[in-house]
Amino acid sequence: MRANKPVHRTARHTLASWLCALTLLVAPLAQAAGAARAKPTPSPTVSLVFAGDSVLDADAGELIAQGGDPYASFANYFADADIRITNLECVVATQGSAGDKMFTFRAHPRVIPVLQRHFDAVTLANNHSGDFGPEAFAEMLGLLHNAGLAQVGGGMNLRQAHTPLIFERKGLRIAVLSYNEFQPRSFEANHNLPGTAWSEDERVVADIRAARRVHHADLVIPIMHWGWENEPVANARQRQLARRMIQAGADAVIGGHPHVTQDIAHYRGKPIVYSVGNFIMKETDNANQRIGWVLRLDLDRRGVAALRTRVVRIDMVGIPTRDTSAPSPCWQRGDTALGSCHADDAFTPLRP
Repeated sequence: MRANKPVHRTARHTLASWLCALTLLVAPLAQAAGAARAKPTPSPTVSLVFAGDSVLDADAGELIAQGGDPYASFANYFADADIRITNLECVVATQGSAGDKMFTFRAHPRVIPVLQRHFDAVTLANNHSGDFGPEAFAEMLGLLHNAGLAQVGGGMNLRQAHTPLIFERKGLRIAVLSYNEFQPRSFEANHNLPGTAWSEDERVVADIRAARRVHHADLVIPIMHWGWENEPVANARQRQLARRMIQAGADAVIGGHPHVTQDIAHYRGKPIVYSVGNFIMKETDNANQRIGWVLRLDLDRRGVAALRTRVVRIDMVGIPTRDTSAPSPCWQRGDTALGSCHADDAFTPLRP
């Protein structure tokens, strides 16, 4: 028996050596696997594109009647986005009577398939969607519903007008709200009257909070119809309300109505685009009203990851063309200043 002990010791030594070598081999692989599991999965990015005021009567409406498409210049740009929205700055209806206003806009229902071709939704909270009264507005709601084209900022009653539109894209729930605060307020929805969502601070704040709490939105984006016409810089009222909306939980604020582009600001790291200007608009009275932006936001679970604009040139009959040579504002998360980009250029910070 004693003669066998050295053999046992040798076998144990050999086994120990093999186990040590195996440990040295497996340990790095296990560490690598653990690191891979610990590495966070990149958040999906959802692109949202917004085009400003679209008025589809007059020449734009006639172009559509003849089989044309006033959105054709931007068709590819819209098609590349996950969510596409425009402000419908007219009523689409055959009923109703024109209100006592300087300008009233009503488009034929034949425009809806063209809108549906390029957009997932339209905003209705503006100062022209009620131009032909609640009967015409109600007709438009029915036409949009039957066509499957979503809307936000309008409804058959007050509750519907203030209900957010929810988009679900790549695992993200994105709530969009729409408000008007430019007269006449008579277009506002009531408890039993069709119309638009009017901008009152307390109600806007409550809607933003409800979008997260009740509708379980990951991101909330209000789209505002506000400001004074032809003013290139946002006024104090716009700035006050924009900050209050972000304090309430908005991830970005998008604006229109002034008919010109306005400044872009950041508050608590959230972008505020005060006005994108016009998009399809014949009734212009100066050159600045014939230049607008199409806005693109790249969104993830943290909010806006990047912002880009594309320059719109509007001709004398209101038809837009994409300007690929002009620089326009851009921004990406982590930058402390707004930048200037051409159509496909890299980000370039603006000089102070």
